[in-house]
Amino acid sequence: MKTGFGIIGCGMIANFHKKAIDDIRGAELVACFDQFPLAAERLADASGCKAYASLDEMLAHPGLDVVTICTPSGAHMEPAVAAARAGKHVIVEKPLEVNLKRCDKIIDACRKTGVTLATIFPSRFHKSAQLMKAAVDKQRFGRLTLGDAYVKWFRTQAYYDSGAWRGTWQLDGGGALMNQAVHSVDLLLWLMGPVVEVSAYTSTLAHERIEVEDVATATLRFASGALGVIEATTASYPGSLKRIELHGSSGSAIMEEEDIVKWEFEKTTAQDRAMLKRMAGQTKTGGGAADPAAIGHHGHTELFKDALAAIKSKQSPLVDGAEGRKSVELILAIYKSAVSGKPVKLPLATDPYDAIVKGSKAAK
Repeated sequence: MKTGFGIIGCGMIANFHKKAIDDIRGAELVACFDQFPLAAERLADASGCKAYASLDEMLAHPGLDVVTICTPSGAHMEPAVAAARAGKHVIVEKPLEVNLKRCDKIIDACRKTGVTLATIFPSRFHKSAQLMKAAVDKQRFGRLTLGDAYVKWFRTQAYYDSGAWRGTWQLDGGGALMNQAVHSVDLLLWLMGPVVEVSAYTSTLAHERIEVEDVATATLRFASGALGVIEATTASYPGSLKRIELHGSSGSAIMEEEDIVKWEFEKTTAQDRAMLKRMAGQTKTGGGAADPAAIGHHGHTELFKDALAAIKSKQSPLVDGAEGRKSVELILAIYKSAVSGKPVKLPLATDPYDAIVKGSKAAK
């Protein structure tokens, strides 16, 4: 018996969801919905699923088991909650939502109805990220001292002008950090553990008609005592592969997109050199550095498989709602620091989103 998938929001990212579903044996895209009916009809024509102009009607589609949310970031909560209340398992594109209150409403709705919730962070499922995580867990770095994430991408003005929601606080939830660098923020937290304090700057330097930042820098203090840096921009022509660096008292490793370009440990193994050679040519695309469509869908495929396994076993998926919330909280702390000009401690006692938006708009 096949697992029926439905997609809510039929823009660009929905195509990656369709491809991932197509790759999974026993999975089938059966329904889709978009507030713009023509968008749903285009996806339905390409996939053979049924297009709906009503969300409630789509959620009542026979054989619909899992719903993926592909709406703009600040419009994830309403369809996710509706799907959960309809008894459907929910997979939400990154970020889980644009503020903590809306994240928590999704998490609570899925918990109360007993459905599985997964947040889409496909980079965790890349082989390079899995190897980095295994090295951390085996304490090959010794004491972790530095953990850095660099996302120096480029987006044209036409990119922001292509959708009224792009570059807005309400629906994008932020700029280079919340939209583009959130993948690397998630990876850094997964690898290095929680952050307890941030100090940050953000600015809008190269784009017009957007409310949010196109450049951000933040310094971090992790709970372990390690320090770190996050740099994110959509104003770095022509764009570079995203980069994660881990350094410790006994080793260092650097990952560029899906490539591992540095892998040096005080205690080497016979497999280290072969692994480094093998993992140096894994990136097959530009990784979204200059083109948001220039990414593979294989990470989505593995994440969907993990979610289906969690549904079957009634266990939590690797990236559940709580995991998806973590990157949103850290990014909000960075924004709060940038607006206030002061360091911010984590975890956040209250949701600072409204104050961030107000302060950011006042500064402009």
